[in-house]
Formats: sequence, structure tokens, C-alpha cells
Amino acid sequence: MSEEYTDIFDVMKRKPWRQLIIIGAVLLVLMIMKPWVQIGAGERGVVLNFGAVQQKVLDEGMHFRVPIMQEVVIMDVKIHKAVTDAQSASADLQDVAMSVALNYHVIPDRSNTVYQTIGLEFKERIIDPAIQEVMKAVSARYTAEELITKRPKVSAEMQEALTARLLNYHVSVDAFSIVAFSFSKIFTDAIEAKQTAEQNALKAKRDLERIKVEAEQTVAAATAEAEALRLQKMNITPDLIELRRIEANLKAIEKWNGILPNVTGGGAIPFIGVGETPKK
Repeated sequence: MSEEYTDIFDVMKRKPWRQLIIIGAVLLVLMIMKPWVQIGAGERGVVLNFGAVQQKVLDEGMHFRVPIMQEVVIMDVKIHKAVTDAQSASADLQDVAMSVALNYHVIPDRSNTVYQTIGLEFKERIIDPAIQEVMKAVSARYTAEELITKRPKVSAEMQEALTARLLNYHVSVDAFSIVAFSFSKIFTDAIEAKQTAEQNALKAKRDLERIKVEAEQTVAAATAEAEALRLQKMNITPDLIELRRIEANLKAIEKWNGILPNVTGGGAIPFIGVGETPKK
């Protein structure tokens, strides 16, 4: 037996081109069979043994597989974004067009289950229908006006419902937001008219409050002035009146320049006295 191997090696030594053929054939077989697989960042590998999904999930990196028997399916577990539009009706039967954005990812350790039960088209099969159903269910609980005024609450309810629903399919919700609401033109015009009326009513209320305050200030000023006059009147006595008369006469004397007025005409020059001459 050893002699046969020796003969083969001797032949290969004598004919080196055969070595190249053998090495090339081996490399070709390896390239065709590809007994290795590389899992990239944000990916997981689902192992299939003759088409049957296995429990083991391959992490990122290089892995070897058994050719022919084993196949590895790459599953993307990075965060994806789905933007979905839907038509629904509010609690007051208004037509509502809604656009939402959902960030989600497949739970890495359950990639094999997702592939086995849903496949690779899980967005079309699970994500979009779930968003449509949740949007219609939640919007039906609110009136059209409440969908606008209570938008954060509506968004939180939708995210909670989607999280619970998609978790059953091993899909995790990372973020959810309502991108836009749109309503019929009639309803939009009615909302604008209502807002205008509310703004006008608020302005009228503020003007009324301002006028009321100004009137109260005027009444307060008049009341204070009347009270001051009343107090002043109470303090007026005959002695005070005589004092004011004397003060007026003194001011008149201070202003006199000492020149008597000239009187023309016949007769004696009259004597002008200041004040009254006391009677004897």
C-alpha cells in the first residue's frame, strides 16, 4: 500500500503540472460547494439542515457549514423604517387620512422563528397590515377634533397596540410617530371657522375685561376725589374763612405799588383809602 502512495508521489514529482491540476480542482470544488458563510454586521444566520430550520442562530462573523446538507439564510436584524398611509373614520364619522412612521427590528435571537413562520417578506406580510389595523382601531375611538388636540395620546396608544401586536411575531418596535393627519375640505373649513370664532370671542372678552378695569379705575378716582372734597368741607369753619379773607387782603397790599390813581374832571381829588376806617 505504501509502495502505491510512493509511486503516486513519484509521478507527481516527475510531472508537476498534475499537482497544479489537482490543486485547481480542489479549489474549484471548494468555490462551488462554499463550505463557509460570512455573517455581516446587523445580520443573523438561520441554519437549514436539508431545508429544516434549526434552533441555532449564527451571530456575526465567519462560520463553516456542511456542503449540500446545510444552508444558511441571512436575516437582517437592523432597525428598519416603515412609512404607511391609511384611510380611516373617526368616532364622529369623519374621513381621516393618516400617515405614520414606524421603526422596528427583528429580535435577533428569534430570527429562525421569524424565517420559519413568516419568511423574508415580513414587512409586507406583518408590519404593514398591523399598522393599518391599529390606525383604524385607535382613530375610531376619537372624534376628528380630538385626533388633532390629543395627538400625543393617540400616538402613544397606537405605539402600545403595535408593540403588543408585533411582539407576537418576534418583531420589536423602536419608535412610532404620526407624520400627518388630513381631513375633508368641509371639516377643515369648519375647524378654521371655529378657531376664528374662538379667537374673536377671546378678543371680545379681553376688551370687555379691559373696559371693566378702566371703568373701575375711573369710579375709584371719582370716589377718592369726592371723599377728599367731603373731608375738606368738614374742615371749613368761620375762623378759617376770616383767615383766608385777611390773607387775600395782605396779598393785595403787597402787590400795590404806592401810586394813587389819577382822577380827571371838576371837583376835589377824592381820597382813596385802603381797607375800612374803624368807626368811633
